[in-house]
Amino acid sequence: MSDGTASFGKRGRKIVHIKCRRCGSVSFHRRKGYCASCGFGRSKRLRRYNWLKKKKDRY
Repeated sequence: MSDGTASFGKRGRKIVHIKCRRCGSVSFHRRKGYCASCGFGRSKRLRRYNWLKKKKDRY
C-alpha cells in the first residue's frame, strides 16, 4: 500500500528532452531520438504543418 499518491511526487526528475542540434529548441527526445519541434532524427525535411501558421498570423 505504498504505490499511491505519495509516490507520484517522485516522478518527473529525469531529463527527457535535450537541446536539438538542428533547431536549437529543447525538444529533442533522448530515448526516442528525434526532435518534436523540427523532426530531426526522423526525417531530412523540416517538420512544419499549415495549422502551425494560424497561431503566428493571428495578431
